Amino acid sequence: MTSELTPQEAARGALRAGLPLGDGRHEGVAMTANHIHSVISTLRELDFGETPPASSYRAGRGNADATV
Repeated sequence: MTSELTPQEAARGALRAGLPLGDGRHEGVAMTANHIHSVISTLRELDFGETPPASSYRAGRGNADATV
């Protein structure tokens, strides 16, 4: 498990990427990055089993007689 990104680390990372942040944006960027990391961590825990990739799905080619 990794620790959460601090506002200072977010500022340094953004600067390294060539995206300098204004002083008031460091905390918001860190919070957003931490939230995204949390969502991705949750998605990685899901077991998709035999679920085919999205590229194999064809909209509109189902059973038109199916009941809901």
